[in-house]
Amino acid sequence: MPKNIEPGFMIFLADGQSAAGAVREVKDSGGLVVNVENGGDFDIAADAVSDVHEGKVILRLDRLPDSMQEALRHLHDAEYPIYRADDPAQGTPEDPAMRDEEE
Repeated sequence: MPKNIEPGFMIFLADGQSAAGAVREVKDSGGLVVNVENGGDFDIAADAVSDVHEGKVILRLDRLPDSMQEALRHLHDAEYPIYRADDPAQGTPEDPAMRDEEE
């Protein structure tokens, strides 16, 4: 695992995807404590990291604990439904009330 990981780096399952959480702690053993959005903290081994660049930590899904994989399936469950995008590429839906205020 690269040694340049710092607390606060965002975690991803692949480049180009939305962040899934952040690094909370880098352990002396090389492992990490990461916080998954809507899922809490998880300890992961150093071999679960596939790449690190630009403040991003890319993880290997097949090396993550089962409990963390389950949490990753529920990242956006707690979001308010009308603002949650089913397709992250769509972004946040426009609020018609906000458009009327701007005009």
